[in-house]
Amino acid sequence: MTLHLIKLAVGVRDTAHLAEIQSCLVKESLDRGGDGKLVHYTRNFPRRAAEVLDGGALFRVIRGLVQVRQRILAIERGIRRDGTPACALVLDTHFVRTRPKAMRPFQGWRYLDAKDAPPDLGQGSVVEDMPLELAAELEELGLL
Repeated sequence: MTLHLIKLAVGVRDTAHLAEIQSCLVKESLDRGGDGKLVHYTRNFPRRAAEVLDGGALFRVIRGLVQVRQRILAIERGIRRDGTPACALVLDTHFVRTRPKAMRPFQGWRYLDAKDAPPDLGQGSVVEDMPLELAAELEELGLL
């Protein structure tokens, strides 16, 4: 059964800013002679990694709203730049925008059951042209 992860994107303004940050990370990896994988480091290794790797994604909360997901390609043991051990989530560089869903702040990452994950936005979706806060409020009211 597929299981997702959800994590706050602290300091990120919007999806374009997240894409810019991640592009810089890939470029830095290549400049250092790395493989150019997009890796997000976290402190804790998921105990349910097998379920996450069965089609799971990392959903990102940006400014209080779940807005985007990226497929998790691998979960590896890694080391941060400061030398501390970490969990390395290898992500697909492709973003999939999701229907905005309000989310309260939390620390670290959380598991997200597939049934609770916000649906993807379809091409030409009316929500795509709507301000994010309005779309999230309509979603919360059950009107979307």
